[in-house]
Amino acid sequence: MMLNVTDLAVARGGIPVLEGLTFSVAPGTALVLRGPNGSGKTTLLRTVAGLQPAFAGTVDGAGERIAYAAHSDGLKSMLTVTENLTFWAQVFGGTDIAQALSDFQLEPLADRLAGNLSAGQKRRLGLARLVVTGRPLWVLDEPTVSLDTASVALFASVVRRHLGAGGSALMATHIDLGIPEAEVLDVAPYKASPRASVLDEAFL
Repeated sequence: MMLNVTDLAVARGGIPVLEGLTFSVAPGTALVLRGPNGSGKTTLLRTVAGLQPAFAGTVDGAGERIAYAAHSDGLKSMLTVTENLTFWAQVFGGTDIAQALSDFQLEPLADRLAGNLSAGQKRRLGLARLVVTGRPLWVLDEPTVSLDTASVALFASVVRRHLGAGGSALMATHIDLGIPEAEVLDVAPYKASPRASVLDEAFL
C-alpha cells in the first residue's frame, strides 16, 4: 500500500508551519525530507505518524502500518539490550530478535543494561526496534544522530533491505545514506504563510 499525502498543512502550537504538501511513498521506495532546522520536518513526520492532527489536508495509507522512530531512543534503562528488544517485539506481536541484534551488531552488548550504553550504542538499539515491529512503513526523524560512520552504514544497509522486501521509508536526515531508491523533498518552499493561530482567532 502506498502512503499518500494530499494538500497537507501541519501546525506547531496552533500556528501552521508547512502547507500545500502533496507527495507519495510507494512500496520499495524512500523519501528523504530536507530543510533547515525549525522548518517543520519533525512536525510533518509526527502528523504523518498520527501523533498530532493535520491542520488541513489528508494522510492515507499510514495508521497501523507505521513504525515511528523519533529523537528519543525509547529505551528502558534498567533492562538489558535483549530485554528491550524482546519487550518491543512482544508489543508488536513477535518474539524473534536475532535479526535485529545482528543487523546493528548488538550481540556483544546483549546482556548489558541499556542505561550503561554509549549514546551511539543506544541509538543503534533504538533503531533495532524497527526490525522487530514488522511494520512496512518506517517514519524516521534524524535516525543517524549519535551514529559513527560505520553505524550509519549499518543503518543504511538495513533500510535498503527493508525497501528491497517491499517496505518503504519517510525520513528526515541531512546525511546522504547512499540509497538510490530515495527521492528528496525540500520542505522549505512549503513554509506556511503568516496567519493568526487558532487560539488567537478565538479572541478576534
